[in-house]
Amino acid sequence: MSVVDEAKLRYLDFLSREDRVRHHRYVEEMKQYDMMRSGDINAISESAKLWDSGLYGHLSDDPLKNAKYRFVTTITLATRFAIEGGMDEEDAYNASDLYIQDLDNCKTPEDVRRLHTDMMTFFTWAMADMQKTDTHSKAVNECMDYIHYHLHEKITVAILAQHVHLNPTYLSELFARETGTSLSQYITDKRMEAAENMLKYSEYSFNEIAQILAYRSQSHFSKVFKKHSGMTPGEYRAKYSQNGIWPE
Repeated sequence: MSVVDEAKLRYLDFLSREDRVRHHRYVEEMKQYDMMRSGDINAISESAKLWDSGLYGHLSDDPLKNAKYRFVTTITLATRFAIEGGMDEEDAYNASDLYIQDLDNCKTPEDVRRLHTDMMTFFTWAMADMQKTDTHSKAVNECMDYIHYHLHEKITVAILAQHVHLNPTYLSELFARETGTSLSQYITDKRMEAAENMLKYSEYSFNEIAQILAYRSQSHFSKVFKKHSGMTPGEYRAKYSQNGIWPE
């Protein structure tokens, strides 16, 4: 099997299982907040799944108190991630205060569970609304979709122009005008986002990530990644390991 075919299989596998794979417990817990911060509505189902998973610690022998303590922990993290994602601090803290006040009205663990889901829904949709931009043209949206599913392959303006049946020069100008970034930079940014997720949530080696994302060599990938994030892939993974995100 060629490198390209292998990379394609690995990348599509990464996409298909990104929200389902079981990770180290801390990673599993933090991922829902990463998804929430980006406005990914899958954060809601992810958080509900984790609430029922038994991965949270035992905080009290009283089931209701245990659920309430868990809720305070989750809303504290959700509030911080929302602020990091650009939500107004006062709005985030006010929402947190109101939800914690509502917590007093919960009489059963199931009441707390419903409040938790409501809270994650509120923050996720708030973040999604923040990140909405003006509707792009059909051609630009099709380019974005193509890029998302073909990061494992070489992507050029000519390939995208053929895909949307437009002149390459016109497509480049249209994309830059609607998104504020060039096609090449957008492709790089999306590859770096995928690389960051792989470094956080997978055990792929740096060379494997480079191959999966269609870089000609590990050194080229590392150079681009450092320019993008200010860290080498090793430093990026080590940083999360130091914070307990990467399992030893």
